[in-house]
Amino acid sequence: MKNTYSVAKAQANFTRILKEAEEHPISITRHDETVAFILSRERMEAIVETLEIMADPAAMKAIAEHQSGKMKFHPLSILNEDQAF
Repeated sequence: MKNTYSVAKAQANFTRILKEAEEHPISITRHDETVAFILSRERMEAIVETLEIMADPAAMKAIAEHQSGKMKFHPLSILNEDQAF
């Protein structure tokens, strides 16, 4: 990760780093080891949403069926017709 700060630099530049985190994740290191990340709210919400989908067996089954080509799609216009699909 190219946007890395030591704990001391992060503390000294906290406001600027928060603004930077709106654009890309920030890595915080102590003794050259990553100890934390700063993420934008949007990025964190996307991660949580992905984890929720991955924890849902029905959603994962639907994704697997789609990826294997087993899922069949129909146009929305058929919802107004009296056809069985």
